[in-house]
Amino acid sequence: MLGDVIELRSLLEPMVERLGYELVHVTLGGSKTRALRMFIDAPGGITVDDCERVSRQANDVLAVEDMVEGEYTLEVSSPGLDRPLVKYEHFEQAKGKDVFIRMQGLHFGRRKFRGSLLEARNDTVLVEVDGESYELLYSEMQRANLVSEIDFGATSTERKQSAK
Repeated sequence: MLGDVIELRSLLEPMVERLGYELVHVTLGGSKTRALRMFIDAPGGITVDDCERVSRQANDVLAVEDMVEGEYTLEVSSPGLDRPLVKYEHFEQAKGKDVFIRMQGLHFGRRKFRGSLLEARNDTVLVEVDGESYELLYSEMQRANLVSEIDFGATSTERKQSAK
């Protein structure tokens, strides 16, 4: 699972699913002020009440299991418009949509790929960028996200340049 904190996911995912949600992504970052972030989703979307419900349960589970050393802040939210793509199913659902993928190293002379997701396969995805198709391995991706369809005032040229 791309970029996930696997041990924390395996601990938290069953609890999140019992509550009726999908655990989309889990991250643990920061050095001084560490943040444990959980992104949840449901077919009808996520409300603040949903986030509070999951946060209370997650705090209880984390207090008992004591898997995170030191102090941290727990943040629970929806995946947002630029939803992270973590599992094969996420990529499958994103077929035909614009995605942004950052690779761990150079691939085909570049690290960043912004284009249309053509196909999700077992180990790779096929992405079309500027009329060219690229096959990218999940295992070599640093992160992947949907690209928001909402235009916040930037021109398509500006958006493309920012992705390079």
